Amino acid sequence: MVLLLAAAADLTAVLLWQPTARSVLHDVLVVLWPLPALIGILMGAYELFLHRRLVIELSRISGPSMVEHLPPGEVLRTFLSSIYGSNDANQDVVSGVLGGSGLQPRGKDLTISTSTTVRMELQGIDTKTYHLVTTQTYRFRHSVPVDRFVIFATSNVLLRDTISAACRYPLFELYYITDPSLFLDSVDDLLGSAQIAVDYEDHAGIRRSAAPSQIPPVEVRFDQWSSYLTFFRERMGPLPKLSPHNHLGDLRIFECDLSAIAEDHIVSAIRGLSVRSRTLQRTNEGFCYWQPPYPSYVEQISFDARGLSVDHAPRHEFSIMPFLFRSNTVTGQWLKAEDLADLTVRSWLLPGHGVALMWREARN
Repeated sequence: MVLLLAAAADLTAVLLWQPTARSVLHDVLVVLWPLPALIGILMGAYELFLHRRLVIELSRISGPSMVEHLPPGEVLRTFLSSIYGSNDANQDVVSGVLGGSGLQPRGKDLTISTSTTVRMELQGIDTKTYHLVTTQTYRFRHSVPVDRFVIFATSNVLLRDTISAACRYPLFELYYITDPSLFLDSVDDLLGSAQIAVDYEDHAGIRRSAAPSQIPPVEVRFDQWSSYLTFFRERMGPLPKLSPHNHLGDLRIFECDLSAIAEDHIVSAIRGLSVRSRTLQRTNEGFCYWQPPYPSYVEQISFDARGLSVDHAPRHEFSIMPFLFRSNTVTGQWLKAEDLADLTVRSWLLPGHGVALMWREARN
């Protein structure tokens, strides 16, 4: 636009300025005015007609490619700030959508399960306690480059709600024991019952499978907890840095070497994972629930509560209460154990979503 104005001024000077004597400046303007005029016309046409179309086309071509090469956490954090403004709570949304690994600078090893099924089975021990047997199967969108599986067990509500976002390892499972008095016994029950099956890639990139097996878990010493959970290293948003010494009675961390079930192969990446475990719970609490440890597309959640009632104990009736985006099952009804239907989900569940199975003494 500046060049167009300069060309117009040059042309005006040529047309209106007619010196009485020969002028070198006038001769220069007569010779050169077409050049700035041409450049000005081209620049004006670019600004008025081409610039916007070019920007749109470049954005269409390069935008997705550029975003794909940026850390997902940074992209989502920037987007949320532009919508909601700068807020520490935005970090909760980032960790919910991407999982805890999305907060790390890496972008290729997000733990995202694109096909997930869950089965919850209640096995009564006596009138006061029962075993909650849970089987979770995950299929990951990308191979997860890890050969370790981490187990967190806690009876602390704050830790339960924060571990998924704070975990520094991409492959883990979180168990919450609602009754602190059962915590140690429940942890022993968990370690003695956990079975893991994996679909994996070996060191040569060949896809293989390992049948369900018990893996001897190795307990992580409390002075190493900061390598597994961010909040033991530094502040996380409104949550201050925590001390491991304050959680010696309500947190346990275990690590499993997945190569131990890989039939003499070395596990380099995980494509699928199935975990079957058992924890000790109180019957009179009247509910149990499941939540995904990382973003998961859940196909179905099934229940088997027929074994909850033991001899001489009152019979129960049950109700399924999902807390997720949507489900295709009518909820809110109280049913006999044998009438419980599978919950068809077919939707994404993020950490914080889940489903609860509630029970009470049968009314009739």
